[in-house]
Amino acid sequence: MLLRDELFAIFKAGVDAASAAVAMTAQLPVTPPQGRTIVLGCGKAAGAMAEVAAAHLPGAVTGCVVTRFGHGARWPTGAIEVIEASHPVPDAASLAAGRRIRDLAATARAGDRVVFLISGGGSSLLVDPIPGLTLETKAAINAHLVKSGVPIADINCVRRHLSQVKGGRLAAAAAAAAGDMHTYVISDVVGDDPAVVASGPSIASPFEAERALSILAQSGLPVDEDLAAMIRAAAPPPVPLHPVHIIANARTALEAASSQALAQGWTVIRIGDDLHGDAAATGRAHAALALRHAAAGARCLLVSGGELTVTVRNREGRGGPNLEYLTGMMAALPEGAPVAALACDSDGIDGSEDNAGGFFDAATRASATACDAALMANRTYDLFESIGGVIITGPTRTNVNDIRLIAVGAPS
Repeated sequence: MLLRDELFAIFKAGVDAASAAVAMTAQLPVTPPQGRTIVLGCGKAAGAMAEVAAAHLPGAVTGCVVTRFGHGARWPTGAIEVIEASHPVPDAASLAAGRRIRDLAATARAGDRVVFLISGGGSSLLVDPIPGLTLETKAAINAHLVKSGVPIADINCVRRHLSQVKGGRLAAAAAAAAGDMHTYVISDVVGDDPAVVASGPSIASPFEAERALSILAQSGLPVDEDLAAMIRAAAPPPVPLHPVHIIANARTALEAASSQALAQGWTVIRIGDDLHGDAAATGRAHAALALRHAAAGARCLLVSGGELTVTVRNREGRGGPNLEYLTGMMAALPEGAPVAALACDSDGIDGSEDNAGGFFDAATRASATACDAALMANRTYDLFESIGGVIITGPTRTNVNDIRLIAVGAPS
């Protein structure tokens, strides 16, 4: 088997373990409620989660979820409607989904069961702006933050303060069913805080209007008095406490990937399930680590996960965190080093292009000069396209962040 195919099989094992079909089925209630079950959800895994819910929840089931275009259901979802919308910048479909899902939540009554299906990507997919805020303004704010290199936790803080469905507000709308409410989360955030995944539509979070305004100001976005007043006036109602189940996360994927690698004969070294920071800088650091193992004569696979970020120098650039990470690594490796690597996002989308990530080995590695130029221009997609290293999987319909594999001491 070619090394690229071997590493891809390891990545795929991790993705499969974090799928709704594998991770969610056994977690669902087995007895029916007195009334209906209302399923509400958002995120890149929402369509797949809706399939599982429709197939396994007992009694009368209805509801609505929203997912990214191309990530929709492949199997029947019964009376659970699946809407597709734009990511990472919301659109009219996001707004329609937000209002539809909030309206459904408000129909909950005592005796009903409400099931929230939450996964990464939901923040831009489930949109219902606070009173006075237009979709166009909200989308412009979101686009500005995404391209400004603001940490995702800060972006989500702003998002929930601009929304009538985030920060627990969706659960508050369904408060009449507070006695039988459940949240199921496929986590794409370091630390697995359910209030952060998709900005926590069903999870209470602090009302931090001044922090949100400070984040906007520090990002370089002018904040007028009207917007500041809207944010300060949007305190959420009480959010019902209820069971929250983290059904899959980065550890789920990396444990399965590691098991697959062991079965393929690799010595596996885990170097972090929840890494964060600048992607290119992390790639350079991992190159140094790989070279130390190579110098010791090791044949091993260095496995890591988490969510890295891109320092944006060119807003017209192409290439997400995984390609920036791999480019930083290539730039730091000497010619002929026995190191190859694959890094892909578990959702099948690295940044906003069509690729999951990329791969390089000693035979396809770009020069340090080409790597540095690509990083300065944020054109890592073009670089990997030129060396034949782009990996395209299509939507995986799950989302537990990145899976990074560094093969040390193996032939290409």
